[in-house]
Amino acid sequence: MNGGLLVAGTTSDAGKSVVTAGICRWLVRQGVKVAPFKAQNMSLNSFVTREGAEIGRAQAMQAQACRVEPTALMNPVLLKPGGEQSSQVVLLGKPVGELSARGYHGGRQQKLLGTVLDCLAELRGTYDAVICEGAGSPAEINLRRTDIVNMGIARNARLPVLVVGDIDRGGVFASFFGTVALLSPEDQALVAGFLVNKFRGDVSLLEPGLDMLHGLTGRQTYGVLPFRHGLGIDEEDGLRVSLRGTVRESNTAPPVGEDVLRVAVCAIPLMSNFTDVDALAAEPGVVVRFVDRPEELADADLVVVPGTRGTVRALEWLRERGLADALRRRAAEQRPVLGICGGFQILGEHIEDDVESRRGQVDGLGILPVRVRFAREKTLTRPVGEALGERVEGYEIHHGVAEVTGGEPFLDGCRVGQTWGTHWHGSLESDGFRRAFLREVAAAAGRRFVPAPDTSFAALREEQLDRLGDLIEQHADTDALWRLIESGAPQGLPFIPPGAPA
Repeated sequence: MNGGLLVAGTTSDAGKSVVTAGICRWLVRQGVKVAPFKAQNMSLNSFVTREGAEIGRAQAMQAQACRVEPTALMNPVLLKPGGEQSSQVVLLGKPVGELSARGYHGGRQQKLLGTVLDCLAELRGTYDAVICEGAGSPAEINLRRTDIVNMGIARNARLPVLVVGDIDRGGVFASFFGTVALLSPEDQALVAGFLVNKFRGDVSLLEPGLDMLHGLTGRQTYGVLPFRHGLGIDEEDGLRVSLRGTVRESNTAPPVGEDVLRVAVCAIPLMSNFTDVDALAAEPGVVVRFVDRPEELADADLVVVPGTRGTVRALEWLRERGLADALRRRAAEQRPVLGICGGFQILGEHIEDDVESRRGQVDGLGILPVRVRFAREKTLTRPVGEALGERVEGYEIHHGVAEVTGGEPFLDGCRVGQTWGTHWHGSLESDGFRRAFLREVAAAAGRRFVPAPDTSFAALREEQLDRLGDLIEQHADTDALWRLIESGAPQGLPFIPPGAPA
């Protein structure tokens, strides 16, 4: 078998990442050697591979669904927004510069097509099947000429395309039809059919619409996936996704101790790798919410200042909203605060930034004895260490170089009183360390909270990925899906006018 598939979507957040991961897990359970691929990803949630390459966290999670080690080949182009108008371009895991959206789509993107196709070809030469994920919608006709992630790669690699639509938003039939009808005849010939995502209710009520869609387009629907809570894997678009005021989905098991533990995460601008707190939310009795007002810190037992792609901008935002003063008061009162990566830098004495914001020297919050200088070269490592008597693994993605001048050592950062700071992402996924850390937080907060003795974050993620595989196996036409991956799009698919504009 040398198969492939492109999972496209009618919109962003239609469920492409989840469906791709589910198909990958279903295939690997059938004994297929499979790999994920996303040619170009826009995300502030990223991961470091063992060879020191930066890729999107969603592709790292999809690799886990495939039970393979993630590599830069799986996400050759990563765009990390620095604002509404520009992004850092990460090519094959290494940053190569900043570009405006106009500059990127104006020529640079198309030049990357050869690199993208080479990566895909290498994966297809190594694996039985490669399940590719698109971005946004394949019918973004203003971007089709320079497209390297949707129909551009599907046509060059002769990949069949499955279009996913989120029926929970409404308008899914119009979205399916319109997506196909806005593609050129050559692109339409690769669109094999549709997959309905997040359906609530009786499927029999949907079937007449699916029959009509087949009559209108000549394309079948490969499955109707029911709505399920808690299935989202690591989000991608950190610029667009706003988590302010939301509660991170938590483990439904009851608390082990008498009290719950309340965690408030500052929803700073350009928040990156906010998935760091998922391991906290996985603990029974830990409630994680994202906040943007100082009064929301008052009842928190732990406040987390997460990573950000704009450290100086986030620092200014904290000051403007009064959160900076609230954080200083917490630290002075010996109430727990944790700064991760950019959040760690914000808690320091000052920041010298001629790289990210180009603002020169800026005063930090002065809570931790740390001075930060931004280097042009990005640190991309997978450190291993020890803290609170437990082994810890993590990964680092930052331009800031920290000079720690005091406090107690803590994961290459420091601790002063009940304020901790580190550049390490992912440290809370180390189960023993997370439990030890939460015990310290509970003691400092005066809470009778007890961490569950058997929570395994890795096992919970595996269960989540198996649930995605179950969705595909139980609610998709897997025989038809197998034929599509193995043999490509059916021949003779009809053209749906008007097609793409000339």
